[in-house]
Amino acid sequence: MDVTVAIDCMGGDHGPNVTVPAALDCLRGNSDVRVVLVGLEDAVMAELRALGAMQQSRLTVHHAGEAIAMDESPAAALRGKKDSSMRVAINLVKNGTAQACVSAGNTGALMAISRFVLKTLPDIERPAICSVMPTISGKTFMLDLGANVDCTAEQLLQFAVMGATLVSSVEHKEQPSIGLLNIGEEDIKGNEVVKRAAELLRASGLNFYGNVEGDDIYKGTTDVVVCDGFVGNVALKASEGLVRMLKTYLHEEFNRNVLTKLAGLVALPVLNAFKRRVDPRYFNGATLLGLRGLVIKSHGSADQLAFKIAIERAAAEARGCVLAHISERLSILHEAVA
Repeated sequence: MDVTVAIDCMGGDHGPNVTVPAALDCLRGNSDVRVVLVGLEDAVMAELRALGAMQQSRLTVHHAGEAIAMDESPAAALRGKKDSSMRVAINLVKNGTAQACVSAGNTGALMAISRFVLKTLPDIERPAICSVMPTISGKTFMLDLGANVDCTAEQLLQFAVMGATLVSSVEHKEQPSIGLLNIGEEDIKGNEVVKRAAELLRASGLNFYGNVEGDDIYKGTTDVVVCDGFVGNVALKASEGLVRMLKTYLHEEFNRNVLTKLAGLVALPVLNAFKRRVDPRYFNGATLLGLRGLVIKSHGSADQLAFKIAIERAAAEARGCVLAHISERLSILHEAVA
């Protein structure tokens, strides 16, 4: 089926200079995708002219008169900028013009506006941020990555249902395994919320693996890793920092002297392959799960490749009917508990 993605062209550190060419790249590689470029019309059209892409059958431009700054207060953005490119793009999802929205803009504003405009799905108390993490065996999906600092056991169960349904819909795994992030594998470990969440998960009918530790994320022990937003965001930022440190160390060591530079030339194919496997651009795009519409958050500093990956992620989730499957799964779980 054809999928339409609304793109907040003004969001992020680079705006139309990245979002517009990324959208064109996505169109070239995905014949079933249509895009609506939302933003200041003059800026968007100028970028399209510069790229020689004025005539595109699967592309439309939708004017929005305002843009939300990366450091703007979410409350101010919600109340004061009703014609922002971010809000207009989300409204296109609400009214059915688009099946998903992608923005690299202010995360707090995106969450606040998305929740206000789209509302949450039935039986979901809070949306969660879910993203893909690279692992030894491939990838795992982790949530929450920062939307909810404090969570109840019931909310962690809801995150597990959403994460598992996302994986089964997009990755076509019927029973994805779920791990609950903890300080140990034993049942007695963790705080009371995590212990209670483990009990709920065991009784849920989901494919619950049990508690997992931080290193299990990158081992690929489970398809889904569930945690609260405080823990998840710390794990995510620590991971990003580790990748930057390793890249810096490698660069320094291979440039230490003439011999190490020659060794670097010999090892270049291996280094490039390593870089490709851990390149965060290929894992860009976090889903705001739990809303009555698909919203994908791209990293604010995303380049053209990374933003294209986020658009393709949005299209894949729309194709997989993720929202319908989440609602169905939650309804079944709710009836079982009742």
